[in-house]
Amino acid sequence: MKDTSGANGATLNWTSAEAALRHLRNGMRVFIGSGCAAPQALVAALTGRAGEVYDIEILHILTHGSAPYVSKELLGHFRHIAFFMGGNVREAVNEGYADYTPIFLSEIPALFRHKRIHLDVALVQVSPPDAHGFCSLGVSVDVVKAAVESAFHVIAEVNPRMPRTLGDSFVHVSQLHALVASELPVYEHLCAPPSEESLRIGEYIASMIEDGSTLQTGIGEIPSAVMAALKDKKDLGMHTEMFTEAVVPLIESGVMNCSKKTLLPGKIVASFCFGDRKLYDYIHDNPLFAFHPTEFTNDPWKIAQNRRMVAISSAIEVDLTGQVCADSLGEKFYSGFGGQVDFIRGAARSEEGKPIIALPSTAKNGTVSRIAAALKPGAGVVTTRADVHYVVTEYGIADLHGKSVRERTLALINIAHPKFRDDLMRAARARHLVHPNQIALPPGMAPYPRQYECRHHFRGKHDVRFRPIQPTDEDLLKEFFYSHTRETVKHRYFTALRHLPQEQVQRFVTLDYAKDMAIVGLVPFEGRERIVCVGRYFREPGSTEAEVAFTVHEDYQKHGIGTWLLNHLKEIAHQHGITFFTADVLAENHGMLHVFQKSFPHAEKELEGGVYHVRFGLEAGADKLLLHKD
Repeated sequence: MKDTSGANGATLNWTSAEAALRHLRNGMRVFIGSGCAAPQALVAALTGRAGEVYDIEILHILTHGSAPYVSKELLGHFRHIAFFMGGNVREAVNEGYADYTPIFLSEIPALFRHKRIHLDVALVQVSPPDAHGFCSLGVSVDVVKAAVESAFHVIAEVNPRMPRTLGDSFVHVSQLHALVASELPVYEHLCAPPSEESLRIGEYIASMIEDGSTLQTGIGEIPSAVMAALKDKKDLGMHTEMFTEAVVPLIESGVMNCSKKTLLPGKIVASFCFGDRKLYDYIHDNPLFAFHPTEFTNDPWKIAQNRRMVAISSAIEVDLTGQVCADSLGEKFYSGFGGQVDFIRGAARSEEGKPIIALPSTAKNGTVSRIAAALKPGAGVVTTRADVHYVVTEYGIADLHGKSVRERTLALINIAHPKFRDDLMRAARARHLVHPNQIALPPGMAPYPRQYECRHHFRGKHDVRFRPIQPTDEDLLKEFFYSHTRETVKHRYFTALRHLPQEQVQRFVTLDYAKDMAIVGLVPFEGRERIVCVGRYFREPGSTEAEVAFTVHEDYQKHGIGTWLLNHLKEIAHQHGITFFTADVLAENHGMLHVFQKSFPHAEKELEGGVYHVRFGLEAGADKLLLHKD
């Protein structure tokens, strides 16, 4: 049925889904709209032609709902090519009766526009036309817009339930060759509540996100957990491939206002979204959201124009050198490249950007480590080891950018699940990824205690960032040692030590955090950080006493850093049941003696052989030094 009541006299060719697919001929190539906007009525009508047509090639990225055209029984009539796999086509691809094309999401539109892949038919779902004859592609613009503008024949399922999204999301009715009325509910995708592990990952990632950052997230427990952990941030923005309903609380609270974005400020830029009806109603005609095709949203150059761009992507497994597998389970294809590399590279080139790979430390109910000695046979590398900057699990953050294979290996083992760390270290030694005598992490090592991270400003100096020492701090610690004067070395080690043996450095940086603790203070230095102080205590076996020591770089002495560090260690030790600190101090080490005297003004001193032996209580109100002889 033709209707010429469209805007500007455009002809509206209303018809049934079955009639619209009647012109389908053997050997045609058909594109199906994406995600939650998959056109349900048209998919059913397409499948209904199965007995009448042969060798129809069907292309799409991830779609929700059923995909009856991938049935084995229809092979010969239909063959599917997936640019990104969902659960509805995964088995067909891995059984060989459907195909998979590995490609970056940003590059798919060019395949259509440049006719490297000729589209005979595009089946899409749109909102009803407005007064000017424009329909919105709704919740999925992604690669659909390029398909609509490239296909020889476009059939649109017109649904008033499809939200009218704004941005570069419109198609004029004059571009639609057939219109099929539909009021089927738009597919919804609900995210599961974040697990305890995901919440911890979200907290780690949130600690890396600065006010004024622009975010890219995906779908799943980890992105939802990150969103939930950002409620105390300010002026966040979003430039992303997709989003879910997890962003709405941040928008409504004012945390995500996009005011500091440097590309399209004031707009949440996205390509598609997954969510529920509440989300669809929220984005309907909402000018805060600007939906664009993936050749815009996923263009690394465009992404990089956002200052403080933070890209958060998931992975299936990461090997000890930093290679990321995200599209396959060994030889079995699982999903696709999507936009991971687009955003990882875009964020890496952003001013103060942070590319992040996030994953739980284990899979299969804790029986498999997702930090792997090597990727499974047949596993594909989506993000190369050179592209990876940060990897986050529920056990901490591994900073890999610019690091050697040895440093990467230690960092990744440190954030693996504790029960797999010994096996990973053995594998690392066998592959010569670490020193042959690399010590293992302590058995039962507690998770990295992020709660002890903090900053403090000292008079006359920049802010100092304090954190617990990590096994990856070997080089920083050696650099700190070799920056000392002979006098400082003698005061700390009681001898004119000329170098730190590798075994001793490893013991200094490898702690279990429950029995022993070391806190380093860092300041910016030549585009990185350097250690300016170290304070540590070692617990006496079977007792509630610990020996304490600290060193402050000569350039940072006499600014209160030693006093602050001693008190910080005291608070941590008290939380772990330590009741007394002991210390041996050379009589000539006036600086350290002054720190003890300042923190515990009722000190009593007794000298033996040029060394003061110090013991003092950590209980609340215990401010008296008790000195004793060995």
